[in-house]
Amino acid sequence: MDHAVVVAKAIDADIHVLHVIENKKFISETRLKLETLASRMNKEFDIQVKTIVRIGSIFEDIDEVATEIEASLIIMGTHGLRGMQFLTGSRALRIVTHSTIPFIIVQERAIGAHGYDDIVVPLDLHKETKQKLALVADMAMYFDSRVHLISPGETDEFLKNQLERNINFAKKFLSEREIEFNVTISEQKSGMFVKAVLAHAAKIDADLITIMNFYESGLMNIIGGGYEQNMITNESQIPVMCLNPVDNYKLTGSVFTTY
Repeated sequence: MDHAVVVAKAIDADIHVLHVIENKKFISETRLKLETLASRMNKEFDIQVKTIVRIGSIFEDIDEVATEIEASLIIMGTHGLRGMQFLTGSRALRIVTHSTIPFIIVQERAIGAHGYDDIVVPLDLHKETKQKLALVADMAMYFDSRVHLISPGETDEFLKNQLERNINFAKKFLSEREIEFNVTISEQKSGMFVKAVLAHAAKIDADLITIMNFYESGLMNIIGGGYEQNMITNESQIPVMCLNPVDNYKLTGSVFTTY
């Protein structure tokens, strides 16, 4: 909820809180809980919160409701692998994978007063990796963020050239929008890139990591199995913005959070 408030205020968006229940006998209790939450958020942060209760499954209804209200961002909380397992690993990624709306997945680490000051953007071998730059640029402009591009250090000439093209595209894209950025070439190759990204993000005390979601895709093997899960459950508890490959992303309208 804290992330939702900071993001919503920055982009002038509405907040919709969704609670998915399995049985209609819990409707009254759930509605009361959400109304109490909305009232508290209104008093504490001077922000209007709309509430939604849906009977069904988190794997279907989160994306369906977000699509119905034309949300531009979904914020979902998790307590890591040892906690709420249904919101981590393969089950969390099942929710993300079929959505056309980007997710920010957060752990217990609080969001800073200024939001996302430092955003880490891994640039890997996927051609789709460029797609996240539009949303990264939007976020950076709203929060006056610094963008930290990081790429694996390949020695193969073909892979090295492909990565260099991705880096040059990102540099031009961000420069045209006057967004502050820097570039780091990791000593690790693609197979160990996740470890390098997380180490770099922890070193600079990043506020957000942005990744493309290739879960359930053969492409995932290019950069190592468990890529998304390891990012989402990182030990530094840095929030992860997770996007599926689509044509374009734009931050407008509503911030949508699960509860």
